[in-house]
Amino acid sequence: MDGIKFASKKEAAYFQQLLLRQKVGDVLFFLRQVPFHLPGGVKYILDFQEFRSDGTVHFIDTKGMKTPMYVAKKKMVEALYPITVEET
Repeated sequence: MDGIKFASKKEAAYFQQLLLRQKVGDVLFFLRQVPFHLPGGVKYILDFQEFRSDGTVHFIDTKGMKTPMYVAKKKMVEALYPITVEET
């Protein structure tokens, strides 16, 4: 979609939703595939970081299935960084 290969249909659909929300002004801008570096050289890649017009920032991961590895990495990110990962 738009020359971008997505990991899932759910992620592609959320991307389309973000583009629409950006056009109406709810979302100012967003980032895709945001890396968080964890101990041991491990990296967690967040699907989207949204900057909304109300001044809030949201960290979004589009998940169809929560693997044990995903759950562990998400917990580490939330413990090391002052964020909460929202799942769609």
